[in-house]
Amino acid sequence: MGNRLEGKVAAVTGAGRGIGRAVARLLAAEGAAVVVNDLGCDVDGSGSSREPADRVVEEIRSAGGQAVANYDDVSRMEGGESVVRTAVDTFGKLDILVNSVGILWDRMVFQMSPEDFDRVVRNNLKGTFTPTKFAAILFRQQRSGRIVNMTSDAGLGEIGRSNYAAASEGIVGFTRTVARDLGRYGVTCNAISALARTRLFHGAVEEFRIPQGPPPDPNERAGLGAPEALVDWDGPGNPDDPENVAPLAVLLCTDALPHVNGYVFGVRGGTIFLYSNPAIEKSVHKWGTFTMDEMDYLVPRLLGSGS
Repeated sequence: MGNRLEGKVAAVTGAGRGIGRAVARLLAAEGAAVVVNDLGCDVDGSGSSREPADRVVEEIRSAGGQAVANYDDVSRMEGGESVVRTAVDTFGKLDILVNSVGILWDRMVFQMSPEDFDRVVRNNLKGTFTPTKFAAILFRQQRSGRIVNMTSDAGLGEIGRSNYAAASEGIVGFTRTVARDLGRYGVTCNAISALARTRLFHGAVEEFRIPQGPPPDPNERAGLGAPEALVDWDGPGNPDDPENVAPLAVLLCTDALPHVNGYVFGVRGGTIFLYSNPAIEKSVHKWGTFTMDEMDYLVPRLLGSGS
């Protein structure tokens, strides 16, 4: 066991399975006491079970760590508050929050009902907001804290997942804004867009491409190009395991990167990369209102197509 987080207290939502579980276990291995939050719902957000959270708590305790379970639904304000309260009531404080809740409910946009859209946005995006809001109150008071939000690059284009894409891009914007809100108080907030084999994505990484038409696979969509063939995987498991995401998440929870704030990282198997923040590529200017004739001429050139 390491000691990078000795004496720290962390809360991890969605920690009963997948990436959340891997992050919670590594946080504990590095010395943090961990609140393991998981509603225990199905992939579509239905149902609940205490078994996933209890199992991870037992895994951490069996390895010599400290952990306590929380089963609340963080898509509700009282659920987010409960996670933070559990940390304070059990361990006396909170230093780290990792938001890792996620569900899927796939529909083509012309088939998607308001309920289909709302359930994913409510669970994934609001489920990131609620514990962050209550953790931020403590972090601001104590002038320290680390927040890491799990998201996806579905917003770069994913067939049949407009709800998931909206929530994922919402988490990215939320992360950047929370970083601005809390940075002056010594708090950092970053996001990780991870690709791993979980209940949500249960195939191997190279199988995560959309079968309809020729859209890019996740590596191409993320701007990485075709991955190099892996001859030998160095370490336990394989490139698709959720455990491969945990080291970056845990590093962002330490004091090693105090000025890394408001960034979005990616993890794909053996690759860790950093997304650039949006920047203006080109512009045209007129001190006045553009006419439609000017728009006909200028906009095609602005986009680089010319005529």
